Amino acid sequence: MNRITKLFILLVFQILLISLVNAKDYYEILGIDRSASKKQIRKAYKTLSRKYHPDKNPGDKKAEEKFIELAKAYEVLSDDEQRRIYDQYGEEGLKHGDQQFNDPFDIFRQFGFNTGGEPRHQERKGPEINIDLEVSLEDLYMGAYIDADVKKQVICSYCRGSGAASQDDVHICPSCNGSGKKMVRQMLGPGIFQQVQTVCDACGGKGKTIKKKCPHCHGERVQSGGEPISITIEKGMNDGHRIVFEREGDQHPEVTPGDLIFTIKTVPHPLFTRKGDNLYAKIAITLSDALLGFKKEIHHLDGHIVELERKGITPPGFVQEIYDEGMPLHEFPSEQGKLFIEYVVVFPTELSDEQREVIKNNFSKVDSGIKDEL
Repeated sequence: MNRITKLFILLVFQILLISLVNAKDYYEILGIDRSASKKQIRKAYKTLSRKYHPDKNPGDKKAEEKFIELAKAYEVLSDDEQRRIYDQYGEEGLKHGDQQFNDPFDIFRQFGFNTGGEPRHQERKGPEINIDLEVSLEDLYMGAYIDADVKKQVICSYCRGSGAASQDDVHICPSCNGSGKKMVRQMLGPGIFQQVQTVCDACGGKGKTIKKKCPHCHGERVQSGGEPISITIEKGMNDGHRIVFEREGDQHPEVTPGDLIFTIKTVPHPLFTRKGDNLYAKIAITLSDALLGFKKEIHHLDGHIVELERKGITPPGFVQEIYDEGMPLHEFPSEQGKLFIEYVVVFPTELSDEQREVIKNNFSKVDSGIKDEL
């Protein structure tokens, strides 16, 4: 290997080393883990972009650079395909794919903020999505995590909600000069005119026109999508309890997403019935059990055994009250309600002659004792 070759290899190595040193870690910029979910990415960007917005840090070049970095990091990591390329090849992979970053202020405005980083006073919010969530009594007793695949309307990932095939296809509306509004002169009478402000009919009030529509959403700016949502079922939650995911409803440009709301609907259980924090169950016993006493076991909602014992006579419809075997209290799950056991005596449907004779001979004294008490 001659000297020129060695110098060339050294130069290439130095260039690669400089590239690695200067490369930005998008996860580090947003202060998140590499396994962060879309929701965590969105939350991190929302918090930091408000903090470093140029209007809140006038004259601070570092804050301005940070604001731009945050927008780039969010744009890449919030897109599944771009995130995959970045995770595999880094920033260089995005450059080879001719990645074009959007205006960081446009990304910022998607979160319903004005340029100063504060929520808009007249915020347009989309409708709520309400979903009934069927939950077993076991899950409400022990607590659980349920993954729900929610289909909803999301901003088109290809055009970023512009509705155009590319940024070059978006133009300022020549009719309203980008304001989305026009002044129209109306005649009220002979020689009497009035100027009225109306929505621009050329752009529909958007202030922009599109030369070529996005091939993915066909200019609608939104498409069907969604992602799995992990729902936490807390111990003791009641039927009808509402679990709210703020701003996880349908998305649309210039509109803040509405809330996604799950309402708990308890699935009927074969043994237990719930009323408030208490549980109720009906247990069948034989005639001999009712007269002589018994010991029985039932399996509770989490599998532990509850022992039932009665000594002496148990009349039909008798209710046994057992403390701390009901539902956990939602606010204080270490405490529990009661379990009420109602005993149902099962009588034989028919008797043989021999059985009749046995009962007659053995119950005559018992019957006489009852008559004396009456």
